[in-house]
Amino acid sequence: MSRTVTYSPAYTVVPTYECFNRCTYCNFRAEPLQSPWLKLPEAEKRLQLLQTQGVIEILILSGEVHPQSQRRKAWFQRIYDLCELALALGFLPHTNVGPLSFEEMAQLKQVNVSMGLMLEQLTPSLLTTVHRHAPSKVPARRVQQLEWAGELQIPFTTGLLLGIGESEADWVETLEAIARIHSCYNHIQEVILQPYSPGNKQSWDGEVFDVTKMPELIAIARSILPDEITLQIPPNLVTKPDILIACLEAGARDLGGIGPVDEINPDYPHLQHQTLTEILAAAGWQLVQRLPVYPHYDNWLPQTLQTAVKQSRVSC
Repeated sequence: MSRTVTYSPAYTVVPTYECFNRCTYCNFRAEPLQSPWLKLPEAEKRLQLLQTQGVIEILILSGEVHPQSQRRKAWFQRIYDLCELALALGFLPHTNVGPLSFEEMAQLKQVNVSMGLMLEQLTPSLLTTVHRHAPSKVPARRVQQLEWAGELQIPFTTGLLLGIGESEADWVETLEAIARIHSCYNHIQEVILQPYSPGNKQSWDGEVFDVTKMPELIAIARSILPDEITLQIPPNLVTKPDILIACLEAGARDLGGIGPVDEINPDYPHLQHQTLTEILAAAGWQLVQRLPVYPHYDNWLPQTLQTAVKQSRVSC
């Protein structure tokens, strides 16, 4: 068994925190029209400072502007422009901004080496609880995103949010749906298993997910998902070294994008790279960098992106 675990040196760019969804566990969103949009000159200043910091991935992570809003086109254009800027400055963009139209996904494929969207959970009962005021969390719509990504040959990341009111049977249902879609298109790079962790901005009084269940869940996921799909866990949410190592022993092999701030979970800072390396090394694991696109998907990319990825692989 390989004793290697990967991560992506990443920085998150947020076009806006405003979001028309109101998920009651969210610690990210702001009310519509209450979050200024990031301007390109400001983004350029930030990214230029990162050019000598070893950052590879720029994660474009945004709150959602309603699909029927008159501002949707401008919001999407801002996301596209940020991806172009990241590429121009030598980074590799990965976009996760909620459900998109087929046409929007096709356009973003031209400026992203990979994309993502969490399924979270497929159980419809959550639409009466934590997702009661979150129209874009309708399970069928998010499943459709995975299918469209496959049709468009977009290397894709998805995942489960754990501890928001689902059952263990729901875990299995969601994992089986991912496996089924992947069997049609072979496009899922990673599945994230993200334990819910309370923060300061949420309105829900849910409790932190019991991370001692993570190794068991990882074993279940590993038994359902094809071997080529990498299981990812966030080390800032699985902070106990013994549990983190147990997750790796159970089949997790990636720690995701690690940067200065986890925008989704701002109350939970990432461990410093050196500290994480030491924790893993003590248990016989080696931490290595990766790009936000896995090598066997390189030829799915437009030629300009293939060139950018090739250059990054040489220097990584």
